[in-house]
Amino acid sequence: MSELINNSEERKSKLKALILKLHAGESAESVRKELEESLASIPYGEVVEVEQELINEGLPEEEVLKLCDVHSAVLRDKVDLTGTKEVPEGHPIDVMIKENDELKRTTAQARIILHQIEKQPEADMPALVLQLRSLFNNLFDVDKHYQRKEYLLFPYLEKEGITGPPKVMWGKQDEIRELIKGSIEILQTSGITKDELLASAGLILYQALDQVDDMTLKEEEILFPMSLDKLTEADWYEISKQSIEIGFCLYDPPTEWKPVWAKDDDIHALQKEGNQIQLPSGSMTTDELLSILNALPIDMTFVDKDDKVKYFSQGEERVFQRNRAILNRDVRHCHPPGSAHIVDKIIDDFKTGRQSRAPFWIKMGDKYIHIEYFALRNEKGEYLGTLEVSHDVAKYRALEGEQRILSYT
Repeated sequence: MSELINNSEERKSKLKALILKLHAGESAESVRKELEESLASIPYGEVVEVEQELINEGLPEEEVLKLCDVHSAVLRDKVDLTGTKEVPEGHPIDVMIKENDELKRTTAQARIILHQIEKQPEADMPALVLQLRSLFNNLFDVDKHYQRKEYLLFPYLEKEGITGPPKVMWGKQDEIRELIKGSIEILQTSGITKDELLASAGLILYQALDQVDDMTLKEEEILFPMSLDKLTEADWYEISKQSIEIGFCLYDPPTEWKPVWAKDDDIHALQKEGNQIQLPSGSMTTDELLSILNALPIDMTFVDKDDKVKYFSQGEERVFQRNRAILNRDVRHCHPPGSAHIVDKIIDDFKTGRQSRAPFWIKMGDKYIHIEYFALRNEKGEYLGTLEVSHDVAKYRALEGEQRILSYT
């Protein structure tokens, strides 16, 4: 039994038998020991094939989902990544790996804060809980990472006959979403004590962190290499072009990847000259509209009726830094935890019609920043979303006298 099994069919048969032992209730430790004795490493593609075969043979997807974490732990560091294709910067897989790096950095920071809470006195709790809540808010950005897999990557895999593993992974991702949501709810509990938080941490917070990290391992050891083998360059280009509609997770790709055969204007087709947008008072091309929005000396951010950030202007005179990682993110998670309840109140007032605008102004060094939120409604009065407008008004406050157009030189 200690000899290396090289034949693919033998290897898959052995792996399947080991997974079924887990299904029958055998301990993960004993199965892992048997795996180490019989299989030095397993090609990543065979892991996917075995999962698919088990589902095809009648093992319910729900059972495979229950076993997912256990057999992933058993397979940890045993998957052979030899021959994995390299990807260029900006490729959808490169972006997902960079997002995973940010996710793992966030979970590591959250664990540090949790350990600090264990050691620090009760008086230090509020500040530490705020830090932790901010990290879990950021962690919920994983939803966009998962959506790009579910709505862009998985359909292409299903065309290749790979249906079981994506469904199993989707189920795990839904569990992770619920764990993060539950963690945020706990961290928002007013007056939560140290003992209460630590009890909750053992039940849900640590579990959320572990599950996020485990999913990055499943992706990088199994899903990504297998997807690179199965999908064509044209498939990846379609995924890349559609990714911006869903948004990115804690990372804004600095490079837009496209194959050498793709036309320069393919990925920005909507910005072509001649693509007219007809409005009641006139028309313009998308390119012209983009130039107008970016020429305005203000920051604009649009949040849709579902409270998701959908657009921000990219002018030269930005007040607050934005990057595309915030697109499709819940607007509450874009604000510090201490002000999230105010954002909730503004949105609720806008949706119910109690208010239509909310102005604020603050000093930032030499700048005097005016920030105003506007409720956007259609002709029927239906709520469409919120527009945030920010700009530095210090130079206007300092104006004196007049400067007429005739003085222009």
